Amino acid sequence: MRISPPPLNATRRCLLQSASAISLAALAPGSLFAQSPTAFDRLLILIELKGANDGLNTVVPFADPAYYALRPRIGIKREEVLTISDRQGLHPSLKPLHDLWNARELAVIEGVGYAQPNLSHFRSIEIWDTASNPQETLQDGWLARLFGHSPVPIGFAADGVVVGGNDMGPLLAGNQATRSVAISNPEQFLQRARLVEREKPSAAPSAALAHILRVEGNVLAAAQKLNARHNFQTSFPAGDFGNQVRTAAQVAAQTRQAGGGVAVLRLSLGGFDTHQNQPGSHAALLKTLAEGIVALKAALTEIGLWEKSLVLTYCEFGRRARENQSMGTDHGTANVHFAIGGRVRSGLYGQMPNLTALDGTGNVAHHVDFRQLYATVIERWWGLGGSASRAALGGRFQAMDWLLV
Repeated sequence: MRISPPPLNATRRCLLQSASAISLAALAPGSLFAQSPTAFDRLLILIELKGANDGLNTVVPFADPAYYALRPRIGIKREEVLTISDRQGLHPSLKPLHDLWNARELAVIEGVGYAQPNLSHFRSIEIWDTASNPQETLQDGWLARLFGHSPVPIGFAADGVVVGGNDMGPLLAGNQATRSVAISNPEQFLQRARLVEREKPSAAPSAALAHILRVEGNVLAAAQKLNARHNFQTSFPAGDFGNQVRTAAQVAAQTRQAGGGVAVLRLSLGGFDTHQNQPGSHAALLKTLAEGIVALKAALTEIGLWEKSLVLTYCEFGRRARENQSMGTDHGTANVHFAIGGRVRSGLYGQMPNLTALDGTGNVAHHVDFRQLYATVIERWWGLGGSASRAALGGRFQAMDWLLV
């Protein structure tokens, strides 16, 4: 199901680890030829909401009496909700995203999850990162498998860049040979790259050392394309997430200026495990998220990349429908996620939570398999075929229609 926003007249639109948290997998020899140089012209920006965001207080079902019965203390008041339909609205801290809704650049995807959900943070995010079934454990992230099947052009600085930490998430390459870099501190990353250059031995290396040097060489090659500095007019928010947004924008600008690019950027915002005293902390987190996304849009618009950028949120699970005794929410299942960008088909997708038909643990049912989001990215955003989708996701999942093509 899709509900559209009001009409709008205007057209719009990874092997090294150091103090700088670098990790890069060796480049596969076959990847020089296997992929069209234009297949990854469009940029995917993933934002992980670490700890599991509370979807019911993010997209609020204000017209459902069951919502307020389940959440008499932490429910968002009807008069504070930013309306997006006659039954639902956004948390008041999401005013910047509400503006994107009105500009027809925001899709709201409800009921996202998977069958037999796992409520362990570690295991569930592993399932999301690897696009696995709950009964299987995979060594590669879904993006690593995708890039193993459909390599990113060799002229790109990297397949993907993880900003703000060394957890590679969906770019984790256990068996795949892909090129992904994690940057927790851009200046330290560049310093490490310069050290790699100075440490190259003059004697012929052993096979093991040759492998390490090849990986280090790829780090250096990536760093050379991340060495510029774009003078943005955009004002970036303060704090860790704002710094991630600034770094992500610099990566996008620098790699394009160097004549290449990256296929994926991944950012993360932590603190969403709101078991107690949720209202204040959740409001602050959503405000941080929204302000960061709007700054990211402004920066990408500056460099002419907004129409070629897709921002997609994800996290390990949602929160339970009923509030707990500590003014918070416990681990849940299905959740709501956002897709934002100049090529997004704005509207409500999936199915609104049915709060009178909770399961035996008090959780809402899922209606959209999370791998459908990934299939939409692979098949509709990047225009790769069904074989690429099967290679990345271990099967075929129905792509959704929240993207313009």
